Amino acid sequence: MTQRRQELGRRGEAAAAGWYENQGFTVLHRNWRVRAGELDLICARDDTVVFVEVKTRTSTRYGLAAEAVTPAKQRRIRKLAMIWLDQTNRRYRTLRFDVVDANPQGHLKVYESAF
Repeated sequence: MTQRRQELGRRGEAAAAGWYENQGFTVLHRNWRVRAGELDLICARDDTVVFVEVKTRTSTRYGLAAEAVTPAKQRRIRKLAMIWLDQTNRRYRTLRFDVVDANPQGHLKVYESAF
């Protein structure tokens, strides 16, 4: 991944983290990694934990960024969420999987409970 694309992704993730904080969530982790993969954001509020996939694109030429979260990617995110829950030994009443579509200008489209 080029340095420019990494920076673009970081900006999108930072904007998304700010959005969740403004909604009253605590950002527990950014870019949580294990051998099986990475979760962009893990946020919690009360008894809800949200696993967030952030997609940042400069144009819609290849479709919306959120459309890049394929069924295979969704399965991988769910698997990573279960690993995180097991490793942290935390219990939440509600698990939610969101997708955030970010653009370079910082505009966000948040798909709550996307899958």
